Amino acid sequence: MLKIGIVGGRGISTLQGFLARPDVCQVTAICDLDEEVMNRPKEKLGYDIPNKFRVYTDMLESDIDAVVIATPMQNHVQQAIEALHAGKHVMAEVTAGVTMDELWWLKEAVEESGKTYFFAENYCYIPQNQVIKNMVADGLFGEVYFGEGQYVHNVVSYATYGKGVCGSDTWRRWWQLGKRGCFYPTHSLGPVAQWFKGDHVKSIACFSSGQHMAKLEGKYRLDDTTETLCQMESGKLIKIRVDCLSPRPHNMHYYSLQGTKGCYEAPRGMGDDHKVWFATPENPREGEWEPLSNYYDKYLPERYRNATEEQKKAGHWGGDFFIVDDFLDAVLTGKQPELDVYSACEWTAVGLLSELSVTNGGRVIEVPKFRPGVPLEEQITKLW
Repeated sequence: MLKIGIVGGRGISTLQGFLARPDVCQVTAICDLDEEVMNRPKEKLGYDIPNKFRVYTDMLESDIDAVVIATPMQNHVQQAIEALHAGKHVMAEVTAGVTMDELWWLKEAVEESGKTYFFAENYCYIPQNQVIKNMVADGLFGEVYFGEGQYVHNVVSYATYGKGVCGSDTWRRWWQLGKRGCFYPTHSLGPVAQWFKGDHVKSIACFSSGQHMAKLEGKYRLDDTTETLCQMESGKLIKIRVDCLSPRPHNMHYYSLQGTKGCYEAPRGMGDDHKVWFATPENPREGEWEPLSNYYDKYLPERYRNATEEQKKAGHWGGDFFIVDDFLDAVLTGKQPELDVYSACEWTAVGLLSELSVTNGGRVIEVPKFRPGVPLEEQITKLW
């Protein structure tokens, strides 16, 4: 029986997934500075996590086997390494780290520990993204050569605490709205990168629309919108847009894909729906879209089709539920997860290197290939 500890209130969204596997695990500990946060599982799900900690190292010293890290992003690497050194398996929220050096530390710590590190990129688990992944694997789109993802989500309201905390700034003020470039790439990149299975990001170039909203707000450094082009090792292309300042409705999960035999587009709002088009002998170049739902019976994973309404409500369109399943299976079987430390570092590095690119007018930056045993002389940033 695996005993799970959660650090950070965001991790409570995974609780439904753990509660659905009582045969193999039990959430026995939670850690947060806010006592109200630690009591939310009982209030929302009727489950009182028995052991509550305000000090993270105290939780690591308790009787647990694995940790869900869902704290502010600047804490992820330090807390993951501490957990790995303490012999715990780790599921860590995005992004994997906040500096390139941190990514190398994390990779090496995971390799030395022999423990499971699972990157909690839950957008990979959005049902429609899973359908497209299976359709790509089955060859319906032919050879895919272009994909894009967008994360458009105004987070200004999250940059300060509410009343009672003197209106002070949250971590998002500095680590999100205080950074340049594509600071939060993995929600946009992760699902699309999975559709390019076996390929890797070789280089990136990031372009900015400027800082119009940042100037109006008066205190942020973040670019209004960034477009980051990812050139793959194969020569194929992925484009990601991140915008967390512009005043507009959210569109946090837009994706598209183009292949030699067909294409896919997610909805943009106003009643639009997920849609696909495939070439036919009669219409090899153009034609009418059809709903992606036409392919759910064959390509939506069975566990999604059989999910309960409660499971679907776990968060992120059910993603927070199904991601737990794969984490537990990786720990129990010892199998390398698909969302491993190498994917975590590569996808996160795209954002970190975009800061250097955008401040140098879209300079092309090489992305290191994270893999076992990378020598120190290859742990560098190359400018093209």
